[in-house]
Amino acid sequence: MTPAYTLRRYGHHQATEIRQILLDVHAEAFAPEMSDRFHDQERFAWFVDHWSGLPGFDCVIAYDGDEAAGYAYGAPAVHEREWWREYLSPAPAAPDTFNLSELMVRPKWRATGLSAQLHSELVGQRPEPLAALLVDVTHPRVQALYETWGYRKIGERQPFADSPLYAVMLRGLPSVENL
Repeated sequence: MTPAYTLRRYGHHQATEIRQILLDVHAEAFAPEMSDRFHDQERFAWFVDHWSGLPGFDCVIAYDGDEAAGYAYGAPAVHEREWWREYLSPAPAAPDTFNLSELMVRPKWRATGLSAQLHSELVGQRPEPLAALLVDVTHPRVQALYETWGYRKIGERQPFADSPLYAVMLRGLPSVENL
């Protein structure tokens, strides 16, 4: 049975209020990778500030009692400047994309169905017909999980010189047979 969580939604104007929660969950979820400069806390703080500063920033945090168990966040992409478009020719005519930046669950709450709940609450409530994300190619189980939620790998990219290589995944394509 999936535990009952309280899911709370936050936007751009509440970013300061939730910033430390996002950093604390990241510190625990990525503890094994913190020695890697790309995943360290200082670099992640920059990403949190970047994403939460975007118009349309949307975040769902799951609480188990008063304790944050995990979260998911992202923001709408700038139309016709979506980074995934270079992987599809022709690109779908869909007008808008939601970029899922982070979906993180603390170790204590993994394998409880929480990641699916967070994803469903965040992406399932968005008006954009497409959702895009990046998954580290060294995490095939994570990629497989996203595939069960309707995402398809359409390419690979390394967005920063010091970042891992990521699978570019897209959900909401009218026809995945053409990929």
